[in-house]
Amino acid sequence: MNGGAARALALDLLASVLLEGRPLADISPDRAGPEIRAFARRLAVTTLRRSGQIETLLARFLARPMPKRAERTRLLLMLGMAQFLFEDVPAHAAVDTAVGLAEPRMKGLVNAVLRRCVREGPALVEAQDAARLNTPPRLMAGWEAAYGEAAARAVAEAHLGEAPLDLTIRQPDAPGPLPEGETVPTGSLRIQRPGAVSRMPGYEEGGWWVQDMAAALPARMLGPVAGERVLDLCAAPGGKTAQLAAAGARVTALDRAPERLDAARANLARLGLEAEWVEADAAEWHPERLFPAVLLDAPCSATGTIRRHPDILHRRAGRRLDRLTALQDRLLAGAARAPAPGGRLVYA
Repeated sequence: MNGGAARALALDLLASVLLEGRPLADISPDRAGPEIRAFARRLAVTTLRRSGQIETLLARFLARPMPKRAERTRLLLMLGMAQFLFEDVPAHAAVDTAVGLAEPRMKGLVNAVLRRCVREGPALVEAQDAARLNTPPRLMAGWEAAYGEAAARAVAEAHLGEAPLDLTIRQPDAPGPLPEGETVPTGSLRIQRPGAVSRMPGYEEGGWWVQDMAAALPARMLGPVAGERVLDLCAAPGGKTAQLAAAGARVTALDRAPERLDAARANLARLGLEAEWVEADAAEWHPERLFPAVLLDAPCSATGTIRRHPDILHRRAGRRLDRLTALQDRLLAGAARAPAPGGRLVYA
């Protein structure tokens, strides 16, 4: 595997999240093979997950704060530090590739800071309060007020570990080739440290798709849907659409983001499943025909998924809950227009 290419891609992922505010899950680079993409994403996720600790160390090792025009170099330093402090990457490999990726005028700085971190960083990390440093103070204070200090710390510490990968199996009774994993009580297959998803058994055959265990529950709450017309609102990235289509429903999948809708369409194409796709705002859309079953999985704070998606802490730190609840109210009001008399609506 080309380590330099993987680290360059990881740096681009970090820039997309931290400088552009893009969700990591929506970034699908196609310029590299699956092993490089998997390694790059792993490095980016580790850097995001441990960013509080890393930035505290970086402030100690820099003589002065880095200027705005050097933001990409700051991310490169964070990426380099994450590799040898929190991943099993030899220090020389992390330092050498970081220097190679640095702008010519920044190579000396990158080399000096990372080599100092190699010498002093491990001992400093041991003394850090990782749970508190990697959790925004406002969020930690809210958890402590709601659940108590011990429970809040337990949650923050859990976020520091790598999340497993959950799969929804298309035909549980005749699954075909599957990766090794544990079947959890909800029926999802849980994989620890999966690596490149597209290399896993059953991917090419369309026998499963990636979907968090909790995210798989709302569609099941609709009950049997075979032969029914079902409306899936806020459908991207398409996991619930796939569930409904695989269960025999005639699905209309609606989302307002064209790029996310394209990704959902591609996901179903890989699985050999079909749906009708609608690009529209679920709060404003009026169906021509009513549906026997409607599913709305509305946007939320997503703080329950931080372990799997640590970029949430960086993209939504200032998101106001009152605005979010107002959006949810609008979406639910829109969804309530869609069920036929005697139909059912699941809101999650």
